[in-house]
Amino acid sequence: MQKLLILLSVCFLFSCGNETSDTLIVKGTIKGLKKGTVYLKKANDSTLAIIDSILVGKDSNFRLQTTIESPEVFYLSLDKNDSDENRITFFGDKGITEINTTLKQFTYDAEIKGSKQQETLEEYLSMNSKFKNKNLELIKESFEALKDNDTALINQTEKTYKNLEKRKYLYTVNFAISNNDSEVAPYLALTELYNTNIKFLDIVNDTLTPRVKASNYGKELQRFIDKIKKEE
Repeated sequence: MQKLLILLSVCFLFSCGNETSDTLIVKGTIKGLKKGTVYLKKANDSTLAIIDSILVGKDSNFRLQTTIESPEVFYLSLDKNDSDENRITFFGDKGITEINTTLKQFTYDAEIKGSKQQETLEEYLSMNSKFKNKNLELIKESFEALKDNDTALINQTEKTYKNLEKRKYLYTVNFAISNNDSEVAPYLALTELYNTNIKFLDIVNDTLTPRVKASNYGKELQRFIDKIKKEE
């Protein structure tokens, strides 16, 4: 009898381990939320598909989950019956991702703790925000130059913009190569380099480790490159 109980206990632990081994659990708190529905979504072709959802009460806590084959980008959305877009983008992996934020600044106050891919993505986004800020400055300069009919400044602004775009592409390529063992690399190639020269995509793809090549984004990048070359 004792041996049977031990065997059943071992089987139970083994089955529990299998149940969560391929699961992404997203949990956290939305400070200030009294009632609302939180959705876990991911990209499905050109739309966002709802994977899981939960009605959050006064405790402001939520817990969502889904099975996952390999690390990929997910979206945490909040429906609070208004016209604002309330969506947090994060890189999810098997295990627990914790997201704590506020109702007032749902997207901007988000603190995300979870996958190492999320940490890598945040590193890239930190630098990318500097490119975006510089781009906004150039748009403002270009608008003022057009208003003043300043041809020299218009040409200079356009030249600076092209150089900025080139720097951004090269930074993204180098970042992807430096992180070739992360699923973030093919993800950036697909989302940031899709409209650049095919050689940049090839460079990133060729440096990916076998594990990343076998991931969802790795396979998608290979298909994307094959499609471009076939159409050339």
